[in-house]
Amino acid sequence: MTTTFRSRITARIGRTYLSRIQKYGIGSSTVRLLPDDLLMMMRRDGLDPVDKLARTRAKRPVHKVSLPFGMDAWVVSGYEESKAVLGSADGFSTDFAHLATNAGVAAEQSPGGLGFNDPPVHTRLRRILTPEFTMRRLRRLTPRIDAIVEERLDAMAAARGPVDLVQEFALPIPSLTICELLGVPYEDRDDFQQLAMDRFDLFAGTTAPFGAMSESLAYFRDVVKAQRAKPGDGLLGMIVREHGDSVDDEELAGLADGVLTGGFETTASTIALGSLVLLQNADVLDRIRDDDAMTAPFVEEVLRYLSAVQIAFPRFARHDIEIGGVVIPQGDMVLCSLSGANRDAGYVTDDGRFDLDRIPSAGHLAFGHGIHRCVGAELARMELRTAYPALARRFPGMRLAVPPQDLAFRKLSIVYGIESLPVHLR
Repeated sequence: MTTTFRSRITARIGRTYLSRIQKYGIGSSTVRLLPDDLLMMMRRDGLDPVDKLARTRAKRPVHKVSLPFGMDAWVVSGYEESKAVLGSADGFSTDFAHLATNAGVAAEQSPGGLGFNDPPVHTRLRRILTPEFTMRRLRRLTPRIDAIVEERLDAMAAARGPVDLVQEFALPIPSLTICELLGVPYEDRDDFQQLAMDRFDLFAGTTAPFGAMSESLAYFRDVVKAQRAKPGDGLLGMIVREHGDSVDDEELAGLADGVLTGGFETTASTIALGSLVLLQNADVLDRIRDDDAMTAPFVEEVLRYLSAVQIAFPRFARHDIEIGGVVIPQGDMVLCSLSGANRDAGYVTDDGRFDLDRIPSAGHLAFGHGIHRCVGAELARMELRTAYPALARRFPGMRLAVPPQDLAFRKLSIVYGIESLPVHLR
């Protein structure tokens, strides 16, 4: 059997296998087929990445992993190495067509938006979206974010017994904020939450992410149609008024879907996990409660330390390219471990400790880097800077309502999170 023929056979088997996973879902038996060097990027020990990730980063910050049926990918876990990959639009592509080809997914299932497009399409769409996320325009949301947080605190204060900070605090804040930003009905927020969360849990099966994308895009197509007829004051209405038909309905639905995907689950998980940091560090909670100057440093350290988005969008090498002294061949897939990079001892000292007074040598990668850096980073910061001190001031005596070992964290998820966070507020 020739090497070329063998490659064709293994590729065909691989596509068939992936198609079966799409149909029947992924479970523990399928997970066992994936290399541990790949799974380690999606595993945690509580709030910390697993030890193997740090050991691997120290020895091989860029290394190849073999996927089932002869497929290969590269894991990048070092800070400088990840920054080099994320910052090289000329060296790497995020076009959905590459992912579709490798995963056996129809190219028509692309969610569009910024994350799965390359320049010049990405450049044009980002220029349209970026002005809507400047601080000048985002300030209009400040009163609403303040009100949302206060409404949630009031609701929790009125509750009897333990309160789940995930359901009652972390999820509603970004959900309602995105409804306000996009100009869509608040009553749809429960659907928003489910559609966004379904994309990130590998145990839900690989059809779940793409199915959630399809449902979400279908919903936003209807919203866009309504905004075309009568533009509102939200982001979609503004884009319709300012850009008209230069942005078609499919592109606008994709941008809205990207805002939902990038701004809901990521922020909700960070709010919840950051609240757990406060519960575990009484001295930090006191400083956040008593000193406004500590809010911004706390938020940045939470973003670095937690890195809720554990893996960046897959990249594909446009040509043979050297990263960290290793040559990545043209066409190979590259996965950057953001949680690994943000804990790199070459980037921060004492990287395993939460330090409110930490001053890193450079910016963390929690929002990514380069042209695909999260366009909604400042909106997320606004929500976090409002939520944490408000929670600490309203309930300075809050404490866990269950033993720490009983907390259930998400397993094998691109966006890390905690399933529930029951607390006694007083």
